[in-house]
Amino acid sequence: MRLIPRSQTPTIHDPHWKGLRAVALLELAKGVLVLLAYFGFISLMHRDLWEVTESMLEALRIDPDRYVGQAFLHLADRITDMKWWTIAAVVAAYTSLRFIEAYGLWKARAWAEWIALVSGSLYLPFEIYELARKTTLIHGAVLLINIVIVLYMLYLRTWGRTEGRPEYQPGD
Repeated sequence: MRLIPRSQTPTIHDPHWKGLRAVALLELAKGVLVLLAYFGFISLMHRDLWEVTESMLEALRIDPDRYVGQAFLHLADRITDMKWWTIAAVVAAYTSLRFIEAYGLWKARAWAEWIALVSGSLYLPFEIYELARKTTLIHGAVLLINIVIVLYMLYLRTWGRTEGRPEYQPGD
């Protein structure tokens, strides 16, 4: 595989420029959302999680005696310092992957398309399971968007390479 000279990064004349940029922005947004959720979560680190969870349930009008309320209270009771560090490591890995993938897609790099294809494919079984378990508009939309992205990346990595892709060189 040949490296792409800086002058050949995608332009508006590349037929896949808009699609790659749209997927890059989506991946960036996913990374930012997880990072913001983590910062909100970390702000609770030295507070009484049971009390915070009860306040959150009350604000969301969730009955603490019902299953969902009990699940949140049980989770708050089980979080230890070691779990905080585990959560931090997982968030750091996830957001790093999303930001790197977004950068690579923005620059139309083949490696980023592979990352998008593989990571999107890994999520499909979980999304199908969630949709089968509870059919909602959100589950359906997430699954549909992910299927479209996976198929688009598959197209780019197979048949779409000959359609004006800057990195395509006959014989590569």
